[in-house]
Amino acid sequence: MWAIIGGTGFEKFSDDIVKLEDLPRETPFGLASSGLRRIRVQQTECIFLPRHGAQHEQMPSEVNYRANIFALKRAGVTQILSISAVGSLQKECAPGDLVLPTQYIDRTKGYRKATFCGEGIVGHVSLAEPVWQEGVDWVLSQATAFPFACHGQKTYVCIEGPYFSTRAESLSYRQMGADIVGMTHFPEFALAREAGIAYLPACFVTDYDGWDPTRPPVTVEEVMEVMKIMAPGKAAIHGWV
Repeated sequence: MWAIIGGTGFEKFSDDIVKLEDLPRETPFGLASSGLRRIRVQQTECIFLPRHGAQHEQMPSEVNYRANIFALKRAGVTQILSISAVGSLQKECAPGDLVLPTQYIDRTKGYRKATFCGEGIVGHVSLAEPVWQEGVDWVLSQATAFPFACHGQKTYVCIEGPYFSTRAESLSYRQMGADIVGMTHFPEFALAREAGIAYLPACFVTDYDGWDPTRPPVTVEEVMEVMKIMAPGKAAIHGWV
């Protein structure tokens, strides 16, 4: 079964879904994000989870990633479509474009509980290939049918937030080889790997972060304004699950 994790601007995903039932949020790791439910998209049943909560009440560092992934695993999820808004670190990835990262750089600050292991459970999981490559390849093969440009095989750097990057940080991420910057995919993708769930990231670009001195620094208002005009992007991903 598929799960759709919705990020900023995707808390409700779409107006044409059918809600089937709310699902329990309680897990051994605390509460999963509010709004966890079973839905039907066209003729397909799946699980929908707004990452930041139904009312976007949690900052990136406040999301209980372990509880979220545990709840999805318990519901029978085998594949996750993870949707998020990101900043671009490369000119070719423009606002409104879709980016499918296949590599990650973690630049969070250690506040997030990032593994199911510990407290007597010892395990080591390879993250060399952190996402579901076959899913990425399939999406890229359909890219000409999308109402937006699509970029694959990119690198996502995950920062702590809630602050946007300083210009120096943004430039350093570019030097590291990162293509996009966000605040939420770590430890989400790593926990999905621990849980044996295929992870397919879909990142919609809203801004150019802070690396380009010819552009004004990113603001929340800019992000939300771009998200408002990306309704075709939401509709286009219905056929993925």
